[in-house]
Amino acid sequence: MATSARRRKSSKRELKRERIELRVAASAKRLIKHAMAVSGLTAGDLAYEGARWVLDEHGRMVLSGKDRDAFLDALANPPAPTRKLVEALRRHRQLFG
Repeated sequence: MATSARRRKSSKRELKRERIELRVAASAKRLIKHAMAVSGLTAGDLAYEGARWVLDEHGRMVLSGKDRDAFLDALANPPAPTRKLVEALRRHRQLFG
């Protein structure tokens, strides 16, 4: 809801001129209506917030270019364990076997 409040305060509010029609199961319609009642958002705002969330999550899960290469390199060529890591593992084994 905070994101929607921020959008409402924006001086450059985009006019809503586009339409999307959906066919959903009755249970989905009840869920959407309940979310609308609880949040005070419109169905369109809920769809927008949901789409933003999906894209944000996808962006966190997908590595690209340099990040992907660094991750794969770290898997293929892991660094040697540090002294502190070795000591921590030793303590862990003493405590938990």
